Amino acid sequence: MADPAQLDQTTTQGQVPEVPLGPSVAGAYANAAYLNIQQQSPQVSTSPNTSPRLGRKRRPSEARSVDVDFFDPEGVNQLRREMSHASEGRLGAQPEDSESDSDHTVHEERFNLEATLRKIMQKLDESDIQRRELGVMFRDLRVVGLGATASHQATFGSFLNPLNIFGAIKQLRHPALRDILQGFEGVVRPGEMLLVLGSPGAGCTTLLRVLANQRQGYHSVEGTVHYDSFSPDDVQKLYRGDVQYCPEDDVHFPTLTVEQTLTFAAKTRTPHTRPEGESRDVHIKRVVDILTTVFGLRHVRNTLVGNASVRGVSGGEKKRVSISEALATLSRLTCWDNSTRGLDASTALEFVQALRIATDITKQSTLVSIYQAGESLYRLFNKVCVIYEGRMVYFGPADSARQYFIDMGYEPANRQTTADFLVSVTDPNGRIVRAGFEKKVPRTASEFVDYYQKSEVGADNRADMDSYVSEHVNKDDKRRSYRQSVVQAHAQHTRRKSPYITSIPMQVRALMIRRAQILKGGFLAPLIQMMTFVAQAIIVGTIFWRLSDQTITFFSRGGALFFSILFAAISTMAEIPALFAQRPIVLRQSRAAMYHPFVDSLALTLVDIPITAMTITAFSLVLYFFVGLRQEAGNYFYFLLVILTMTLTMKAFFRSLAAGFGSPAPAQTFAGLSVLTLVLYTGYTIPQPSMIGALKWITWINPLRYGFEALIVNEFHALIGQCSVVVPSGPGYEGITVANQVCTTVGSVTGQTVVSGERYIALSFNYSFAHLWRNFGIVVGFGIFFMFTYLSFTEFNTGTSGQSSATLFKRGSKPAVLQEAEAEVKNADIEKSSSSEGSGSSQTQMDAAREAAVDAPAMTDIFSWQHLNYTIPLGHGETRKLLDDVSGYVAPGKLTALVGSSGAGKTTLLNTLAQRVDTGVVTGDRFVNGHQLPPDFQAQTGYVQQMDTHEPTSTVREALLFSAKLRQPADVPLSEKEAYVEKCLKMCGLEAYADAVVGSLSVEHRKRTTIGVELAAKPRLLLFLDEPTSGLDSQSAWAIMSFLRGLADNGQAILCTIHQPSAELFEVFDRLLLLRKGGQTVYFGDLGRQCNTLIDYFQRQGARKCTPEENPAEYILDVTGAGATAQTDQDWYEVWKSSQEAMGLQEEIEKIHAEGRSRPAVQATYKSEFATSWFYQYVTLFARDCQAHWRDPTYLVAKVALNITAGLLIGFTFFKAKDSIQGTQNKLFSIFMATIIAVPSTNQLQVPFIAMRSVYEVRERPSRMYSWTALVASQITADIPWNILGSSLFYLCWFWTVGLPTGRGGYTYLMLGVIFPIYYTTIGQAVAAMSPDAEIAGLLFGFFFSFVIQFDGVLQPYRLLGWWKWMYRLSPFTYIIEGLVGQAIGGFDINCAEKELVQVEPPSGQTCQSFLQTYITNNGGYITNPNASSGCEYCEYRTTDAFLGTSFNIHYSHHWRNFGLTLGYIIFNIAAIFFFTYLFRIQKGNLLKVIKERLSRRK
Repeated sequence: MADPAQLDQTTTQGQVPEVPLGPSVAGAYANAAYLNIQQQSPQVSTSPNTSPRLGRKRRPSEARSVDVDFFDPEGVNQLRREMSHASEGRLGAQPEDSESDSDHTVHEERFNLEATLRKIMQKLDESDIQRRELGVMFRDLRVVGLGATASHQATFGSFLNPLNIFGAIKQLRHPALRDILQGFEGVVRPGEMLLVLGSPGAGCTTLLRVLANQRQGYHSVEGTVHYDSFSPDDVQKLYRGDVQYCPEDDVHFPTLTVEQTLTFAAKTRTPHTRPEGESRDVHIKRVVDILTTVFGLRHVRNTLVGNASVRGVSGGEKKRVSISEALATLSRLTCWDNSTRGLDASTALEFVQALRIATDITKQSTLVSIYQAGESLYRLFNKVCVIYEGRMVYFGPADSARQYFIDMGYEPANRQTTADFLVSVTDPNGRIVRAGFEKKVPRTASEFVDYYQKSEVGADNRADMDSYVSEHVNKDDKRRSYRQSVVQAHAQHTRRKSPYITSIPMQVRALMIRRAQILKGGFLAPLIQMMTFVAQAIIVGTIFWRLSDQTITFFSRGGALFFSILFAAISTMAEIPALFAQRPIVLRQSRAAMYHPFVDSLALTLVDIPITAMTITAFSLVLYFFVGLRQEAGNYFYFLLVILTMTLTMKAFFRSLAAGFGSPAPAQTFAGLSVLTLVLYTGYTIPQPSMIGALKWITWINPLRYGFEALIVNEFHALIGQCSVVVPSGPGYEGITVANQVCTTVGSVTGQTVVSGERYIALSFNYSFAHLWRNFGIVVGFGIFFMFTYLSFTEFNTGTSGQSSATLFKRGSKPAVLQEAEAEVKNADIEKSSSSEGSGSSQTQMDAAREAAVDAPAMTDIFSWQHLNYTIPLGHGETRKLLDDVSGYVAPGKLTALVGSSGAGKTTLLNTLAQRVDTGVVTGDRFVNGHQLPPDFQAQTGYVQQMDTHEPTSTVREALLFSAKLRQPADVPLSEKEAYVEKCLKMCGLEAYADAVVGSLSVEHRKRTTIGVELAAKPRLLLFLDEPTSGLDSQSAWAIMSFLRGLADNGQAILCTIHQPSAELFEVFDRLLLLRKGGQTVYFGDLGRQCNTLIDYFQRQGARKCTPEENPAEYILDVTGAGATAQTDQDWYEVWKSSQEAMGLQEEIEKIHAEGRSRPAVQATYKSEFATSWFYQYVTLFARDCQAHWRDPTYLVAKVALNITAGLLIGFTFFKAKDSIQGTQNKLFSIFMATIIAVPSTNQLQVPFIAMRSVYEVRERPSRMYSWTALVASQITADIPWNILGSSLFYLCWFWTVGLPTGRGGYTYLMLGVIFPIYYTTIGQAVAAMSPDAEIAGLLFGFFFSFVIQFDGVLQPYRLLGWWKWMYRLSPFTYIIEGLVGQAIGGFDINCAEKELVQVEPPSGQTCQSFLQTYITNNGGYITNPNASSGCEYCEYRTTDAFLGTSFNIHYSHHWRNFGLTLGYIIFNIAAIFFFTYLFRIQKGNLLKVIKERLSRRK
């Protein structure tokens, strides 16, 4: 907003200094009035906060203004009409004022801006609302960071090396420190925009973060920083919402609409005091209306914001949503970090124009860092700060910076933008020294700083700082005025010293509404969860279908209850990734003082309660009545109450884990181990009386244990079970009485054929009905405790990692870059050298690269295309044409640019030419020398994708060698391939980074690596590049384009798409193919010297003249209407088609064809589909896979730690299990729990499997590097050894701890340590093969595993499975469990524990032996006192075979059969991996689609 004092300076034409002219400012001033009502003082012209500097008229060259209707003229006009009606309404409500104010009444037909604003200002004055502005002044600013800029890559071996442990301890005690910024000083006043420029790594992000008062993550921040009269501590504690940092990524909740996102932001920062007593809802609506109008978002108000997986608004619109959100929060000082990355030039310009509007209207302070800033964009800024290796070498007026560096002794290149010129002077190899200044110009960062300090600009900057200090710093009146403005904004019940202006109840309400909106936008997630719960309830309910009251179902009844509480509680663990995904949004908004982080967690919990209640109710209804649990209302509702409470408690537990950890990997690992512990110590797998004393304490801190006991006593209290097995009975015992019989079930009483459920659970589990409500109370207590922990962690654990990113090098290498980094850390206070030796852009290496380019094989063939059309289906019979009659050619030695605005079809054309489209219909011709393309055209071309997709743990040299080995012909010796890779490293300027790990490289070096990988294949025909400069700074972009120019000069044919480049980059090209939206050609031909040929064409066709300082690339896009806001009166496609140049192009193509057809056609270089044999591909891929695992210690350590921890935990839980019935069952469950390790182990291995597959699909498959079958085979065989290692460690920690016999160890190790890991590796990869990502793979495998594990005869014995017995036969775990259990436990005697013996009274005159012998002969078992005549102690089982066979259908004799069947399942899994990979990834279809296609063919 312009200074309101200037309203008195308006002319009769309604012109206001410093703001846009004409009626378009209606929205601007309206926005100022409603968005920033707390910014206006009662006496505007004499406000103590008004700076004299801000009061004077800005020089015209200082910064350009932008019309407020820039994005949406129609929307602004509509808003003006709406505000006119609103003003009329308010004025009409006050008849006593209407006459006197008639001149200022707003009418739709005649909108009087000045009168309306005077009226608004009058109302603001009457409301006594304080205005506040905030600038920032910093002096001697120094930031010290943690960690070196380069280090060695960690490996599994280095992790295990004991010497490295001491190094890690030393690093913790004395961390490596380095200066990130040093000696910064300057001031940014309200209403000013500062542009921060520097090369990547110079410190731009650090400066913005520190000035936005985000100091966490740095070792120390030194120097003086003043936010007017406030210190950084004051701002952090009291005014945090007034200073914001906006990262380059636009991270929002994807399932919220644009309007919901902005409404929420406005709601949390709406001031309490508003003019005319305007209601909060009306104010919020007005703010959102103005923001969506001014920033052109009205048409997408109800569109989801979206993300990579949720379709939403476009990138440019999302950027404007971020701006609008920041403005809605009324931030007074905002830092935008590289927010234009990935946007084309027109969208980037829109972004900064929007910032200019916001800064002018709201009088805020704006700081922005931008890469590749165009001239029109640069002129929008007031000041610029140039950073050189962490030192400030310029801070002053933006319009003086160019001349400042020219006077220093440097000159800009032809048509070089000011921003590019300023960055280039900080690059020793990119700057041009003026003649005569060779010995005078500063060269190091230190010399630049000295020059600046002595310059007039430096003196002006210091004077400006001193002026700012004298006007604003330590001024009690300003502090009071600002404080008064903030206090007026606070809600009634908000603490006056709180940085939040809304009360906690208001925050809870707003966040609950937002959470409900998020769920509504993504309603599928809770719906799928409910369906999963119901499906599991149906499966379990049918497994335990209608249990009878007989004692044989006691064990099954416990199993059903155990599963019901377990599934409901454990399924909440899946929330952990989602909570980490939303954390950046919550932290960013809490730092903007929108709400307390804990309030978001509280709102999530409160909204989740009714949803969870509905889900659990559906789950409970199905499971409870399917199983046939006690049919009494009280029992059911208690069951439902416990399950619901338990689920909410465990949700709070897992959420507190997510809130307590800094990243998802350790959180999920800890959650997995905690689940294992909770399950083991619930009391079902091993009853509490059987637990060893040293670990029994775990049950007391296990909430599941109390929930399980509550369900058990609720079910078994008053349950009288009819005895299933009575001893003795059967042949020979027809006439005996009940007095001489007893039930074998635990808890039976002699002489009774029924068993009390309460006595059964008392003896088996040590449970008591008296604990019914006590247990519920304890579960509630756990829930409250976990909720408190969750809220506390969310509120206070808001820090981020302080370790800076570093380039990692292969262990054993000592490149110059690494040595420099180590020296920098050791000498942190010593001035950095500016020589940049070892960097990829040093002059010597650039020269070496040009020399090496001479060795690249020259191309001699011309690639051409004629009348190319590409149409894709949209569904419902509709199609869309993406390319429309495109013709052109690429000649050797020429660099051809493919240019157009976003959506013009640049990448589409590139993919079509490179034969990389697999949908739609392509028509037209593509030729090489006039002949049809060779069969291996893809292999003979190189394609550099926009996304730098690589295997992240490979070094640069290894990545290039991998490409050379698999893409160069097999008859080329390996030594020759290796030698050519070294040449490619030199060509790409990557010699210093040859041993650097690709995943840790900077954006520029990663792009160079991508180009190098393609060059290493020796492409014969053509090199395609898609956006090679996207995301790079101007110097890196220039270095890449210079390299491509060198390749072209040495005979390479290159076709390259580029996002609206600078004039300097544009002139590197020889030819241009310009497309407009719809894939239509606007121009194809030479550029000419300084683009004169191109410009002359458009000017001849009626376009405006191109000014000398204008960028030709921006000029042609502007005149052809290709920009986001550009318009044109001509149809340039029709102009091109009727032009002489278009006809000349067709003639030239025909001439090329005629000449080419006089020579033989280009032959295929591959004898088969690929350059190398399948076995060679497999060996090479296997080596890369093994290496990738070795260099990922996190993956391997997690695998090893999981197995060791689980082995020890399960082993000591069932420590030295006895040979009683319960002891034998404990051994069985110890084996059963050992197989559960497959779930976390599989989830781990699916992540690298899918990541490696993505590299293949994105880059390696289209290049025809190798067969997909070789990839799948290598992935299977590379993962198996590591999983065998993990299972072997598990076996060593578990087998003897449980007390299993050593003599049975061989087979057990074979099955558990070798065969089982092969099984779960293959089944896990089979599931991953059909899954699009690791998250879906984890969900699918979890469901599959829970399905098959239920039918292995452990949770529900085989004899009771009923209809599901067919699934028992089908489940692979049936045979794995039977093989392990039968071999490890079978063939031993059982010696019953005392409580397992049942007492039988023999008839008078008979001994126990004589009375029970017949029964024992028929049914088994034994008696401990055969000669006694009373109190016969009978044990039901004599051998483990009898126990296992009767109860679990497990037989010792089947162990080799089971081994063979498991091998069969493994073979089936391997076949499934190949089949699913082909079906879902190679065919890229689904099963139903394939079946439909086959059926349609038959018809």
